[in-house]
Amino acid sequence: MRILSSQLRAQVVKEMLSVWRDVRVRMTLIAPPLMQLLIFSFAATLEVRNVTVAILDRDGGHWSEQFIADLAASSFVGHVLTVPDRAAMNSTIEQRQALLAVDIPETFSRDVSAGRKAAIQVIVDGRRANSGQIALGYLETVAQRFSAQPQTTFTPDAIAVRHWFNPNLNYRWFIVPSLAGILTMFAALVITSLSIAREREMGTFDQLLVSPTTPTEIIIAKTVPALVIGTLMGNVMVGAGVFAFRIPFTGSYALLLLTMLLFILSVVGIGLMISSICATQQQAILGAFALGVPMILISGFATPVENMPTVLQWLSELVPLRHFLVIVQGTFLKALPARDVFSHLWPMAVIAAASLFVATIFVRSKLQ
Repeated sequence: MRILSSQLRAQVVKEMLSVWRDVRVRMTLIAPPLMQLLIFSFAATLEVRNVTVAILDRDGGHWSEQFIADLAASSFVGHVLTVPDRAAMNSTIEQRQALLAVDIPETFSRDVSAGRKAAIQVIVDGRRANSGQIALGYLETVAQRFSAQPQTTFTPDAIAVRHWFNPNLNYRWFIVPSLAGILTMFAALVITSLSIAREREMGTFDQLLVSPTTPTEIIIAKTVPALVIGTLMGNVMVGAGVFAFRIPFTGSYALLLLTMLLFILSVVGIGLMISSICATQQQAILGAFALGVPMILISGFATPVENMPTVLQWLSELVPLRHFLVIVQGTFLKALPARDVFSHLWPMAVIAAASLFVATIFVRSKLQ
């Protein structure tokens, strides 16, 4: 088979025109990714702000008032709600009026003045576990600063914390590069999952069966639009990260582009498998999201892979998005060496080869 045969060129042109002429597909590929880039870049954050904290001050002394003032001045606290008793404090948590509740005992100021350990009780709303744990970490930071008062022997200069690769802990430096992988994956997955299903739904699938085009040429033709559009989408996201969000790009763009092409090829194979077993475009879209969402969840985007059960850690090795996220984040922030890039590049190459091979078998079975 000649790569540039007339049959293959005709199939590639047909697929590109099919994607571009379909208004629904065109809008799906252009509008949602741009909206998601803007929305997720500002909304998908691990920061917690404007927290309401309930305070039960049993002490009423100088040091308890000082601690409450320090807490109220913290950037994560939006409102301090003073409660008269324990029942009222519990009610604020039960009714979701406060995320944290702080119970300051009667001996707090006395213990601080005497140089003894002064304890407080913090109650966290477990229904909002993630936000609660983050807010609790902020509160612990406030308590550490409070402990660095002149009457104590603690010297805060003894500890110096440096955050490598993201000194200001800007969450957009993590979110935006990750979105380049996630949105590129969904673009390639949707295009290929719709390809054969669209042929069936429009009644043109039978024409493929009698055409002189070979199954391999058909698979290549179905792959090219996803590869082109996915690469363009990925480059738009990378460009937005560099020029719009001012995220430092410290690695090799050539290596990132090579990685992106392999990543898209691995996703294309998965999309073709979905498309070959779906009878309608609606089924194909549902199938794409049914596989795409779990791949995001176990890729390490939302939670560290190391925190997952061992079985899911093994399964995540088969997800190309996991390897691509490591590369794209490392390329942006820490000039990921070529050695480390290739350590995640070869698994994606294996996944791409395996997924395209299985997709070829699936498509051939439908064309015969």
